[in-house]
Amino acid sequence: HVRQLYALVSETLRYASVLEKLLDGAALLQAEKKLAPQLAKVLVYDLLFGKGLKCGGRWKALARRHRPRLEAELARMKVRHKVSRNEDLLASEKAVSAAASQVPRYVRVNTLKTCVDDVIDFFKRQGYTYLGKAASVEELKALSGKKFLLDLHLPELLVFPSQTDLHDNLLYTSGHIILQDKASCLPAFLLGPVAGSHVIDACAAPGNKTSHLAAILKNKGQIFAFDVDPKRVATTNTLLTRAGVTGCQLVQQDFLTVDPRDPKYSRVTHILLDPSCSGSGMVTRGPGEEAAPSAERLQALAGFQRRALSHALSFPALRRLVYSTCSLHREENEDVVRAVLQEWGSAFRLVTAFPSWPCRGLAAFSGAESCLRASPAETLTHGFFVAVLERGGEGAAAPSSLPAAAKENPQPGEGTEPGAAPKRKKKKQRVK
Repeated sequence: HVRQLYALVSETLRYASVLEKLLDGAALLQAEKKLAPQLAKVLVYDLLFGKGLKCGGRWKALARRHRPRLEAELARMKVRHKVSRNEDLLASEKAVSAAASQVPRYVRVNTLKTCVDDVIDFFKRQGYTYLGKAASVEELKALSGKKFLLDLHLPELLVFPSQTDLHDNLLYTSGHIILQDKASCLPAFLLGPVAGSHVIDACAAPGNKTSHLAAILKNKGQIFAFDVDPKRVATTNTLLTRAGVTGCQLVQQDFLTVDPRDPKYSRVTHILLDPSCSGSGMVTRGPGEEAAPSAERLQALAGFQRRALSHALSFPALRRLVYSTCSLHREENEDVVRAVLQEWGSAFRLVTAFPSWPCRGLAAFSGAESCLRASPAETLTHGFFVAVLERGGEGAAAPSSLPAAAKENPQPGEGTEPGAAPKRKKKKQRVK
């Protein structure tokens, strides 16, 4: 019996990642709140992968009660991974884990409180070795130990090895740095509002993109940030306060209920729309996060995203909008953009976002290559999608491939040899 139990536990551990996703997808732990997660994994393994349940009593009855849901979720998982055997799921999960381990730790310098040079100096004093500005993605992939680089694309982004944990670091706890994936930094960077602009962050929580917008604006102008969930609004408020954000009106409200004709939004020229999505691009998923969606769920999400994007375009003074998701699904990305552009005719047009970015939109419609995608394999980031739209028509500014902020603030190190330290900027709050 001991040998049998050891074998059962070993196999359960081998399938741990698959079992976690099955439990999430079938919502077993939500339905059975008294069931311990580890016991649930053993029961589900024995039920679906092992030799059948050997236990009796209430645990057997519980597992059998949820068997149809679990089997349906297992079938959906196999379809998503394009495999037919249970064993093949393990290889697919290992590939996902390998992708996650390749994504570096990205650190955005919060220029509301400090500057890149001071943060670099601080890490040097903590024993880290600064290698200068990266010249290629391969350099980011080769990082190890206590070495770090300046990102090759974004001017205020530092890159550390993936295993680097900075949650207890003074710079993080004081709001001088933001731990934010590189792909998540793209929307605010590509929106690029100039200081003094009025901007809407339509779906703001948890606030990283909002704080990035505030940094680009240099806390000059006005940000209207919306989220419907009170707990997420509270989390966002905490992050924005720590980051030193001012000039931001944080509102607990569904963006779809915001009246574009309200006089307070008459000067809104830029909107960042990062709506709820499937999250399928996230290479690491915490407990309780949404599993890969069913076709019905995906269509429901896409319907909401289309409504949100069309609503955002109805603000009368809008000149530039960024639509982004952390989804890999075409239904939430290119299909949403195509449908809304068709709805609005020539009023808005796609801008070629970041022409040098290697990963472009899927060929879902003519011009979709103007959009960009991100992925662990090609860009060493989470999976992401970004589309930049500008108002068309007479008198509109000619479409540009770079945001205004990027033109005004060239990247540190431009005009120097690759790997050279960035030029010194005016210092702010020096961290000692």
